Amino acid sequence: MASTSPGYGITIRVEGAPSAQPVAEATATITKAGATITALDVVESLLDKVVVDVTCDTINAEHAEEITKAISAHAGLTVRKVSDRTFLLHLGGKLEVQSRVPLKTRDDLSRAYTPGVARICQAIVDDPTDARRLTIKRNTVAVVTDGSAVLGLGNIGPEAALPVMEGKAVLFKRFADVDAWPVCLDTQDVDEIVRTVQLIAPVYGGINLEDISAPRCFEVERRLRELLDIPVFHDDQHGTAICVLAALTNALKLVKKNIGDCKIVISGAGAAGTAIARLLTISGATNIIAFDSKGSINSSTVTKDPMRQWFVDNCNPNDFVGKMSEGIVGADIFIGVSAGNILKESDVESMAKDSIVFALANPDPEIDPYLARKHAAIVATGRSDQPNQINNVLAFPGIFRGLLDANAHKITDELLVATAEAIAGCVSAEQLNNSFIVPSVFDPNVVKAVAAAVKRVVS
Repeated sequence: MASTSPGYGITIRVEGAPSAQPVAEATATITKAGATITALDVVESLLDKVVVDVTCDTINAEHAEEITKAISAHAGLTVRKVSDRTFLLHLGGKLEVQSRVPLKTRDDLSRAYTPGVARICQAIVDDPTDARRLTIKRNTVAVVTDGSAVLGLGNIGPEAALPVMEGKAVLFKRFADVDAWPVCLDTQDVDEIVRTVQLIAPVYGGINLEDISAPRCFEVERRLRELLDIPVFHDDQHGTAICVLAALTNALKLVKKNIGDCKIVISGAGAAGTAIARLLTISGATNIIAFDSKGSINSSTVTKDPMRQWFVDNCNPNDFVGKMSEGIVGADIFIGVSAGNILKESDVESMAKDSIVFALANPDPEIDPYLARKHAAIVATGRSDQPNQINNVLAFPGIFRGLLDANAHKITDELLVATAEAIAGCVSAEQLNNSFIVPSVFDPNVVKAVAAAVKRVVS
């Protein structure tokens, strides 16, 4: 059975007569159905009735509904209410604006606003660089999307993408004390996106592009980097690539292989796959074969996409033509950034000894990690309920912390490699094992190490 997840956590309020044993019956039903009980509270206990709240993690929304129906089917038990804990968390959104200065007296108001604020405005007129010193610009990032490629959901538009961007902003604040704000644009036109971001850029010290579909995302990033004097970072590309390189650096230590000697198969040739391949090549990889839904990308591949053309020009040195199930034979490394359940157990079995499998599709990885571990030495996913979670939150908070602190103006390949090395270095030799190749996202040393690496490169 698939794993339960806090993302599908519910609280069920059950009522019944004491003789119906509502606590025992409800918990037994939930456990039998495969959910994980995380809390139990007796809300009310009287002579004629008992009311209990049972909180549990379920597999998905359908599973939660099945559990509710199973409890309701018990004679003497009544389900009074079911609360979806994820929806409750999102009520009213996940962000708010707070003042950093007190406004308790007329003196406070005179300095924070009129007439005192006019002096600050004039100072910025006299020296525009003072905007970084005297405004929120020095610690603020725009999280920009058009909602066209939201992870696991696709083209859902700007409003539906807003909860994801809010979450991104929360992560920025929680892990790196960076103030980030969602900017969800109601357009999927490259020119309009670029112009809009250019117009709002004076407020921000950096731009984080998010969930913009390929190949438009490449053009948006390229043009904004040319136009703006603040760093532009496409997390779906570069954040993913950094974390993959960090994890692979440590995984290769364990299996005692050199990246330059490894045959690497990448499933997915979009934004993430392209960035991963580029960064691995910079780091010494010489034999990468990329696959899309049509098969291998090879010398006969005809494309107008410059990123896809990069694969044609720089990868597949032996010009393999065929399906992934054929190309993966003898591979040392598999990296999936494509779709769930496209890799078979027999595919992993056909890989080289001490193989490495990074199945990073979300929410369903390219292969069930339990099956992959039967044959691969090291397995990683993007899921929080599995060991070796490769999560971009290891990279982007620390990167922007370092960029903002250093007053940086651009992102370089040297910076990307340095941050990957910093993340890998947060796992000590004593900690490193097949189930721990990347640090925890809650390790406070990660942001510090990444920020320090960024500042070293920038300076």
